[in-house]
Amino acid sequence: MNKLILYHGSPEIVQAPVFSKGKSYNDYGRGFYCTEYIDLAKEWACTENRDGYVNKYELDTQGLTVLNLSSDKYTILHWLALLVEYRKFRVSTPIMKRGIDWLKEYFLLDLTPYDAVVGYRADDSYFSFARAFVNNEISLTQLSYAMRLGKLGEQFVLKSPAAFEKIHFISYEIADNTVYYAKRKSRDDEERAAFRIEIEKDDLDGLYMRDIIRDEVQPNDPRLR
Repeated sequence: MNKLILYHGSPEIVQAPVFSKGKSYNDYGRGFYCTEYIDLAKEWACTENRDGYVNKYELDTQGLTVLNLSSDKYTILHWLALLVEYRKFRVSTPIMKRGIDWLKEYFLLDLTPYDAVVGYRADDSYFSFARAFVNNEISLTQLSYAMRLGKLGEQFVLKSPAAFEKIHFISYEIADNTVYYAKRKSRDDEERAAFRIEIEKDDLDGLYMRDIIRDEVQPNDPRLR
């Protein structure tokens, strides 16, 4: 099956997504960000005092080159390297700077050959978890645990003109901010609470950012699996 149903949460109705429109500092750079999960799209669509829209599309993936970061070929550090490349990271310590440099040198993937990317979405709480790892505050095991909290879901991001040509608008519906903004906030609060419990545990044998730099850990290292 080459057809996917995708949803895009937005403050507006988007009948014709435009290539090269959007923020360059999103998780995977400039692109059109969607999900296969309508409830997540509704959460992303809403702000505290304003309803949003969930736009529904069909995408024909036939002939498209898709990078799936959830495949066994990649690790969570490949995702993290993209995050530190595209998102705005405030560098506050020397270990964070060295960690970012290491991730970019050995784990950063070139997205230009791909029409679309599938991977984690870094909500506010997940961005803070990633930052804590790069700053050597939590282990790789704890970061991996954090990313499984709250059923984060995956994004499907269109990155090329070829992908934009193959997406077709179907319909839209209103997302009620009194319902879905509350759900998004509740999800974030639950994730942070569960994470605080996890990091209170001592991961004495864990792999930390400092270890990755010192041991010159690269993508084929079995400890990343």
